[in-house]
Amino acid sequence: MKNASSAQKKRAEALRKQLNTHNHQYHVLDDPLISDAEYDTLFRELQTLETENPGLRTDDSPTQRVGAPPLQSFATVAHSVPMLSLANAFSEQDMQAWDKRIGERLQKSGTGAIEFAAEPKLDGLAVSLRYEKGVFVQGATRGDGSQGEDITLNLRTLQSLPLVLNASGRGKKSPALPDELVVRGEVFMEKAAFSALNQAQRKSGDKEFANPRNAAAGSLRLLDSSITASRQLSLYVYALGDVSAGFPVPDSQLDMLKWLAQTGLPVCDEIAMCSNLAECFDYYNDIQNRRSALPFEIDGVVFKVNDRPSQESLGQVSRAPRWAIAYKFPAEESVTQLLDVEFQVGRTGALTPVARLEPVSVGGVTVSNATLHNMDEITRKDIRINDTVIVRRAGDVIPEVARVVSDARKETGAKRRRKIKLPDKCPVCDALVEHSTEEAVARCTAGRGCPAQHKEYVKHYASRRAMDIDGLGDKLVEQFMDVGLVKRVDDIYGLTVDEIAGLPRMGVKSATNLVKAIEAAKTTTFARFIFSLGIREVGETSAENLAEAFTTVEQLVAADQARLEAVNDIGPIVAGNIV
Repeated sequence: MKNASSAQKKRAEALRKQLNTHNHQYHVLDDPLISDAEYDTLFRELQTLETENPGLRTDDSPTQRVGAPPLQSFATVAHSVPMLSLANAFSEQDMQAWDKRIGERLQKSGTGAIEFAAEPKLDGLAVSLRYEKGVFVQGATRGDGSQGEDITLNLRTLQSLPLVLNASGRGKKSPALPDELVVRGEVFMEKAAFSALNQAQRKSGDKEFANPRNAAAGSLRLLDSSITASRQLSLYVYALGDVSAGFPVPDSQLDMLKWLAQTGLPVCDEIAMCSNLAECFDYYNDIQNRRSALPFEIDGVVFKVNDRPSQESLGQVSRAPRWAIAYKFPAEESVTQLLDVEFQVGRTGALTPVARLEPVSVGGVTVSNATLHNMDEITRKDIRINDTVIVRRAGDVIPEVARVVSDARKETGAKRRRKIKLPDKCPVCDALVEHSTEEAVARCTAGRGCPAQHKEYVKHYASRRAMDIDGLGDKLVEQFMDVGLVKRVDDIYGLTVDEIAGLPRMGVKSATNLVKAIEAAKTTTFARFIFSLGIREVGETSAENLAEAFTTVEQLVAADQARLEAVNDIGPIVAGNIV
């Protein structure tokens, strides 16, 4: 085997540098500079060079992110600086007490004298990352704080972890990178990646993960790093572990994180400065309100004294630093009892089992009902009436029964637990219920003849994504239908100001505005109109495709099964539904 030429060595080095830059732009900054196809061309070129010249392959090569052969077990890594846990606060009073303690220790007067760095408390797995001369050489779990597991091979597969740090960005007087650098961070799985992973697990018949944290932790502890590489894991760094003696680290927490970001390490962009405790509370409330919109799960906020010399002065107590605290959100999972199950009927006739629960606070909201999704889910989770269950709520998402507390069954006994049975007849209209083997959902067979299905259809017709009748929300539709003002969807267009104003909590002004909105909604696109009809499995994209293929209602009505199947993305089942 010939040694690599000088030109090949230079080309491999250039390709590694290019690919590492593009990985950072894509996975950390979300600002790609080249197309996927261009990236793949560069990647394959480097891969070919390394295959033909194994001596060119380095640990920091982007090609090493695909995983290595399975390990028998993980080696143990001793942390040069212990990985501490955090003290918790659960109320403003806890935060005030903490602020007072650190203020007294620092001999500050008043609560406004200390600045804080605030950051979301990520729900993942804490890791320690060691770099030598800017090259990633070792990664470990927290373990017991003094020593953890060596998960270097698995961490190398993370696209957001730089294998080589960027040496630019520091002033000419200061060295860019220390000879040794240890940083601490959190590996986590974004919500979208978690959803995709569980979908794949279901499809393959494998066990689903309970939450993104378990998925991230489990993926990092796999002995086969090629499987870890297939999981979409992310990383944010948030602390300095160790650094070469004499290296000039910035004196504030926020400036230190900015410096780490300049080296290419991923830092959360939600981190902020709080000048006093009142601003800490504002930050906490703001991010709690935005929690469901964040791409990742968080379970609180971490506040740190921003001044790093003050951090050193405050020191630590037991296994936690005095200068940092985790202000936790109210729990989004709670334990309660499943009292009964009822079945709700949707627009397409789908029967959704709804759990009636002993009321419980979940994420600061009292929950007495939760979805059970469908009978297949009930069977898979083995949920029964009178079970003790875990109820999960995330933001504004409908609460769900996540799982059964199995140990509680020993106390309640089998006699009190009852199997949940799918009704033979619709609970609303008494029509037969069908449960096809081709789908998980059971359906009422009455169609629009079922009052529940018809009511949901009218709600859909008026909704923002359909006919977009401003002001005609679900509650008002129910009110109109309950008093008989709207029996069919076209009755909406005959509503008068006097009729609407005569209803409870409806004045003349509100009624006038609604009548104007109904009139305005008569002008719409053909695609919106098709979508508003509520045809099963005809979503907005299918409606747009149908509107392109058929320019009038008459053409659409006249189309047969074969003509409909010829439309883009309209298969035989959807075509049958339209017919």
